[in-house]
Amino acid sequence: MKTAEMGLVTDRRTQFVSITAKISEVVSNNGWQDGIITIFVPHTTAGVTINENADPDVARDMEWFSDELVPRSKHFRHSEGNSDAHIKSSFYGSSVQVILRNGKLWLGTWQGIYLCEFDGPRERKVFLSFIG
Repeated sequence: MKTAEMGLVTDRRTQFVSITAKISEVVSNNGWQDGIITIFVPHTTAGVTINENADPDVARDMEWFSDELVPRSKHFRHSEGNSDAHIKSSFYGSSVQVILRNGKLWLGTWQGIYLCEFDGPRERKVFLSFIG
């Protein structure tokens, strides 16, 4: 198993940030070819997902719907005031796996990988694990 780490900064409380190009760059720089890459977000108020990346309105709609589905509420008991972010993170999950084929992410035509920020703005990390 080989690993790498990426960092990024978000600038809104809820934000879906495309990380596909950054992941592709890490894959290329490390010479990873054929296998499985796991993308893991080590935060309890952020997640990761795969979805359409051709139309930016999809990410904006996902941001909006996430906030509509689980709004901030004074009724949550968690003292930090970010229970909504914890719940959203659990819905999206903390990892995804993608096949690498000939050194490229084997995604569908319209697919991209997104860091899902629910408690920003923040500095975030993304861990990558490659098994070939």
